[in-house]
Order: sequence, then C-alpha cells, then structure tokens
Amino acid sequence: MPAAAQKILVADDDASIRLVLSQAFSRLGYEVRATGNAATLLKWVTDGDGDLVITDVVMPDGNVFDVLPRIRKQRPKLPVIVMSAQNTVLTAIAAAEGGVFDYIPKPFDLDDMAALARRALENPTDKEAAKAQARAVRDERLPLIGRSTPMQEVYRSIARLVGADLTVLILGESGVGKELVARALHDLGRRRDGRFVPISLAAIPRARVDAELFGHGDGDVGRLVEADGGTLFLDEIGDMPLDAQTRLLRVFDGAEPATNPKTGRRPNVRVIAATNRDLRGLVSQGLFREDLYFRLNVAPIRVPPLRDRAEDIPELARAFLLRASREGLPSKTIDQSALDRLKLHEWPGNVRELENLIRRVCALYGEEMITARIVERELSEQAPPSQTEGAVTLSALVERNLASYFAGQPGGVPPVGLYDRVLADIERPLFQLTLAATKGNQMRAAEVLGLNRNTLRKRLHDLGIEAKGRP
Repeated sequence: MPAAAQKILVADDDASIRLVLSQAFSRLGYEVRATGNAATLLKWVTDGDGDLVITDVVMPDGNVFDVLPRIRKQRPKLPVIVMSAQNTVLTAIAAAEGGVFDYIPKPFDLDDMAALARRALENPTDKEAAKAQARAVRDERLPLIGRSTPMQEVYRSIARLVGADLTVLILGESGVGKELVARALHDLGRRRDGRFVPISLAAIPRARVDAELFGHGDGDVGRLVEADGGTLFLDEIGDMPLDAQTRLLRVFDGAEPATNPKTGRRPNVRVIAATNRDLRGLVSQGLFREDLYFRLNVAPIRVPPLRDRAEDIPELARAFLLRASREGLPSKTIDQSALDRLKLHEWPGNVRELENLIRRVCALYGEEMITARIVERELSEQAPPSQTEGAVTLSALVERNLASYFAGQPGGVPPVGLYDRVLADIERPLFQLTLAATKGNQMRAAEVLGLNRNTLRKRLHDLGIEAKGRP
C-alpha cells in the first residue's frame, strides 16, 4: 500500500509533539490525524479509521495501557506504537504485554520513528503473537534502574525475549549488572516458577568446573540438573575450560547422557550466559569453541557501562542509599554537588563500584548529607597512583588491578578460591605473551620463564594454548 493511501493516528497531550509528527509524516506522504486525548483516539479506531496508531502512554483522560485492550478487541491487526517519557523496563514490558508493535522512548529521533512506522505498516501486529512475546510481573519493581537511552535498548530487548525460550548471551563489562538482566528474563518469563541457578565460572577453580556443572556423583547432580524446569545462568562463560565447553556442547546437542534422577529425563533448561570478555577473540585464539559460541549467541543483549549512562547515576545513587538504609546502615541523603561529581567519574567498576562507594560512605561518615567533598575524598583515595610518580613496576600494576577487582565485588570481598584464580589468570597471558615474544620457540620461552621445557609443554596443553612455531 503506498504511503499516500495510508493514515496514521497520532495521540499525545503535548501539542508540539503532535505538530512535529504530523508535519514529518505528511512530508513522507502519509495522511495524519492527531488528537490530545485517549477518548478521541478510541473513537477513531472504533470507526475503522487509521492504518497505524502512534500514541503516548499518559494522557489527560487516561492511560493508554487501559485503552489498549479495547483497541485490540476492535481492531486486532491494527499496529500500535507506544511512546513514553516514563522510560523504565516496566514500561517496555507493559507495552509488549499489551500487544503493541513496538515501544519507543522519549525523546526520540524522527528518522527512527519514521523507520519504525514504515515497518509497522508493512508488518501488521498479530494479537496472539505479540502477547506471546512478553509476560510481566506488573506489581513488582525490577532491580534494573535507569532511564538513559542506552538502557532503553536493554529494556526493549528484555521485553522481546521474556516470552520466548531462546538462549541469551549477555555482554558487558564487569559490574554492569549482567546477572540482574538474566534474573529479569527469568522472573518475567515462562520459567519464572522454576529455579534460577547461577554459576560464576570465574569464581570456581578450573579443575572443579566440570563437577560443579554436571555433578560429582553419589547423589550430587550438579547445577545443570538443579536448573531443570528453570534457568541456568552461566556467568563469565569466557572463563569456562575447553573440556567443560565440549561437554556443555554435547548436552546442547543431546549427546551427553545428563538426566535428572527424579524424573529420569534430560533436564529441560533455558541457558543464559554472560561474559565481559571478547568471545570472538577467544575463538580466534583457540580458547573458546566456535560451535559453542554460535549456540550461545542466539539472542545477544549488550549492557552499557556506567560511564555511557552517567545520567542514570543520580537515580542509582539514591536507590543505593535507600537500600543501604534498609539493610541497617545509617540513613543519608546526597546533594546535587555530590551527584555532579559522581557523574564525572569514569567508574571502571561500573554500577557495582558505585554501590560499594555509597555503602562505604554510609558506614564511615557521620554527616547526614553526602557532599561533593566527601565524594571527592573517597574517589581520590581509590584512584590509582599517578604515572608521574615514577616508573610503574609489575607489582604495582598487579596491585592496582587487584584493588579494582576487590572494589568491584559485593561487600568488597571476592568469592572463595581467589589464590588459584589469580594464578590461573596470570599464567595464561604470561605464557601467551612469552611465546609471542620468542616467536613460538618453546625452548627459548621455557628459558625466559625459568621452567623445564616439558613442564611448559604440559601447562600449555592443560590451558588449551596452541603453541605455534618451533618446539
């Protein structure tokens, strides 16, 4: 159907938005009718007018989510685009639950809106298919905070995926809240009555990963079977050893005889994985199986770092203050100067670093009001030493990164098994860089490392590092 034969109904109580959208769509050749209230919109739809509805959520005479069921009943195939300045994950979920074609946050880009309208007119919404895309717990506030543009895409992705049972790969730096996204997908999805079973592959010694996932025997079934009927969350999947990767892939393919002893059947599990590492790079280095990567990367969600959503920091900080108070720490408020200073920080530890700073300030300072002076003191004490203070030693670099790692952990305390994890994390890049420096000459690499050549070859094999060049 050509644009000239299509009519768009616009509903928004803001006259400037009605004018902008009317002019933009008219220039593209569409016919436009605009109104500032929900009642007129419903009348037009009931009369059979319009090929597409673009509507705000809150209008003077009601909420569009209360009107949507009547629109769906009258015109089940009429596509509806919802726009809103109330940019939370619950808004996106409610829009998807209501069977709309899509949700777009305000402020929006006119080109994005035009492209979305064009797709909606080419692919009308099917009521049942749209409802199957989302299920929501409407009476609970999710632990995902932020109204910034980068977070809107996260909310929209969650809204699209909660009704499906697809494998999801959550990407993002350490501390951005990847597990919160995974829990939202579980809590809002079909499996919310089942268990959410997380396992951090970075927190488990590599030799124990296989047993933790698949069980030790003698009644210990492992996390995979524990998640039967629910969701298995594989956090930091990039740290999974190659042998465990192979076995997990066999489970995916049905070749691994993993069974639930209670049912006698293979576990029915939705897998959600997360990583802060470049899995494609690991694949190219031979450290991650390519076939497993493609099995996991069915529906990716990228969670933005805090530095890319600084406008969310005030809301996050106030939420962490409230949470700290509920957990027994002194109740405090924060002034605007402190919030402005927090927004200037780079936050290498992301949201977790911000929460730890808020907890620390609540515990250590007697003042009821958190000021920029307090924030400045805490940030300066946590900052790494200046490069101008002299040559940076390897020991100083390790200490700096470990300090950042400790600061990024809940409560400032890492999971157990830290010693083995640190050694394993250092060993791999140490061997890779030494081999690269010696152009793959294992004898020379062993000499540089101060190891026996056979010892080096065994460790390379155990770590799955392919040594190219002369043995």
